Amino acid sequence: MSENERNAESAAEKARREDSTESVENKKYRAWLRGIVSALIVFTSLYLLQRLLVPKYVDDVVEGAFIAEYYGEEKDFDVIFIGDCEVYENFSPAVLWEQYGINSYIRGSAQQYIWQSYYLLEDTLRYETPEVVVFNVLSLQYDKAQREAYNRMTLEGMEWSPAKVKSILASMSEEEHFLDYVFPILRYHTRWSGLSGTDLEYMFGTKPVSHNGYYMRVDVKAARDVPKGRILADYGFGEKPLEYLDRMRELCAKKGIELVLIKAPSLYPYWYPEWEEQVEAYASAHELRYVNFLELQEETGIDYSTDTYDGGLHMNLSGAEKLSVYFGRILSGEMGVPDRRGETELSLSWEEKLAAYEAEKQEQYRYYGMKQ
Repeated sequence: MSENERNAESAAEKARREDSTESVENKKYRAWLRGIVSALIVFTSLYLLQRLLVPKYVDDVVEGAFIAEYYGEEKDFDVIFIGDCEVYENFSPAVLWEQYGINSYIRGSAQQYIWQSYYLLEDTLRYETPEVVVFNVLSLQYDKAQREAYNRMTLEGMEWSPAKVKSILASMSEEEHFLDYVFPILRYHTRWSGLSGTDLEYMFGTKPVSHNGYYMRVDVKAARDVPKGRILADYGFGEKPLEYLDRMRELCAKKGIELVLIKAPSLYPYWYPEWEEQVEAYASAHELRYVNFLELQEETGIDYSTDTYDGGLHMNLSGAEKLSVYFGRILSGEMGVPDRRGETELSLSWEEKLAAYEAEKQEQYRYYGMKQ
C-alpha cells in the first residue's frame, strides 16, 4: 500500500472515530435535553394544579386572604395591628387616616395565635419599622393551635422567610406535616369536588378583600342573651403564650417600637376578670400601655344594639369607625403618631383606598337594603 493510500485510510479512520464520538455526544445531549424538558413539564403541571387546587379566599372565607395582601403594599406604616378577628373587624385604618392622618395596617387573621402574631411581627420588620405595634390580647388564652384550618389561613399567606418557617413549626399539630405547607398540593389534592369558576378566575391573582387589613360588614345584629363564661379549671395563661408575649415586648423594645396591648370590645368569647388581672399586672410590670375597650363603652359610644353585625362577637362598620375615632385620639394625641396627610404621594394612595372603601360601603348598603 502506497504512502498516499495509507494516509487516506488513516484520515478516513479518524473521521469515523470523530463521527462516532460526535454521535455519542449528540445522543447524550439529546437525552439530557429530553430529561430537562420532561422535568419542566412535570413541575409546570404540578404548579398549575397547585394554583388551581389551593383555596382562593375571595368570595366565601375571605379571612384566608388577609395576610397575603400586605405584601402588595408600600411598606411605610406608622402603626401595625397584629392579632385575631378582634383587630381586623373592629378597627378601620381608613378612619385613622381620614381623621388623624395615621398610616396604619392590620396584619390580622382568623384565630391568630400569639406565636403567629410574633412571627408576623418578625416578618413585618423585614420590610419596615413602625412606631407602634398594637396587639389584641384575646389569644393569650391558647397555648396550642386549635384547628389546622385556622393555621392555614394565617400561615399560607405569609411569604417564605425564616419567620414563616418558625411560625409553621410552632403552630403545627401532631397530625400536620411541614411539607404540606411547602407543597400545598399535598394537602389540597383531593379538593376537585369543591372547585368552582372562582378557582379558575383567581388562579394567578386575587382581588382585594380587605381595606388595609380591615374586613368591612355594615349589617346589624344586636347583641342579646350573650352567654357568660363557663367555669374554668385554671385561669392562668400558659407558658407558651407568656413566652411569646415576652418575646414580642423584647423585640419591640430592641427596635424602638412602642407596644400597645388592647382588648377589643367583643362580648364573647368571654373575657374573664382573672384574665384581665393578669394582663393588667403584666402591662404594669413592663410599663406597657393597655386599653380594654370593654370598659370604655360610654367613652367610645359603642351601642351593642346597632354596632355589631353578629350579636356582639364583632363590630360592624359603625362600631369599627367609632372605635377607630377613639383609638386614633390616643395614638395621635397621647402617643404622638404623626399626621401624614401633607405627604403628596401617600395622600394620593389614600385617595384611591378611600374611594374603594366608600364604594364597598355603598355596595353593602344596597346588598343589605340599608340606608346610610
